[in-house]
Amino acid sequence: MDISLQTSPRRIGRILALLSLVLIITGVFAQGFVANRLIDFSSAATTANNILAHQDLFRWGFTVYLIEMACNVANTALWYVLLRPVNRSMALVAAFIDLAGAVFKTFARVFFIAPLWVLLHTGSPALSGFTSEQVQSIALVLLRVNNTGAGIAVAFFGISILLNGYLIFRSTFLPRWLGALQMFCGLFWLTYFYPPLGARLFMVAALGSLLNVVLMSLWLLTRGVDEGKWRLRAGGS
Repeated sequence: MDISLQTSPRRIGRILALLSLVLIITGVFAQGFVANRLIDFSSAATTANNILAHQDLFRWGFTVYLIEMACNVANTALWYVLLRPVNRSMALVAAFIDLAGAVFKTFARVFFIAPLWVLLHTGSPALSGFTSEQVQSIALVLLRVNNTGAGIAVAFFGISILLNGYLIFRSTFLPRWLGALQMFCGLFWLTYFYPPLGARLFMVAALGSLLNVVLMSLWLLTRGVDEGKWRLRAGGS
């Protein structure tokens, strides 16, 4: 028997719903309660003092960011398994593009934790040629690089969200309106290919994506995937 026919699409859907909720929680904590609280891009000194005063919180923010990206990779793999009966080639393209975004974002997080090392080693031989004010500025520049890298990742995620939304729309085993909503959200994240436009539309894109994730998760947890239609598509493909 083909391995796809042995898969439980309803179980995959529930795992996807739980992973999506974890992604929301980790993202809100790391960005909302750590980064936004400690980082002030208008003042290098304020940012440095905040980070040094809350080192453990800052480290936890980095840890949660990594957990978020691990869940994102798992999410990518499971969406590929769930949607490949619709169009294997398109599902594979969406998965690879999403993984590319995950790689960008994970690498960017190195620049999130690096400022703590820089600030803790002010005056060390490695930074002996810089004043404390210059070290604070270096830390802020690294944090800005982290944000830029995350923005690049979001642009890639926009493509995968758009493609997966189209596959959901065509699937027949999930509601077409969920696919339409996901494609709509993906279009907003594509604006990050021109970061100034993406930054202006961030709140609209974020709220739309939050609504999409909540509705998708509720559907997958309560109604779930139509297994009969999924297996029919999987057998045909």
